[in-house]
Amino acid sequence: MYQTIKTQTLSMIAEITANPKPSYNIDGQSVQWTDYLKQLRATVEWCDQQIARCELGIEVVTVAQ
Repeated sequence: MYQTIKTQTLSMIAEITANPKPSYNIDGQSVQWTDYLKQLRATVEWCDQQIARCELGIEVVTVAQ
């Protein structure tokens, strides 16, 4: 699952960096291109962390309060 998210996100990064634009509209909200790129890169980093945890057999349990 995490690898799929990472692969799709990397594809999106490749797509937007091939034809960069000053901003994007997402669900009616304007997002600066650089902020969007940072968000995508953060998603890739998060995926890498989750993949590493899975490989190490570490399970993280969170409890909502």
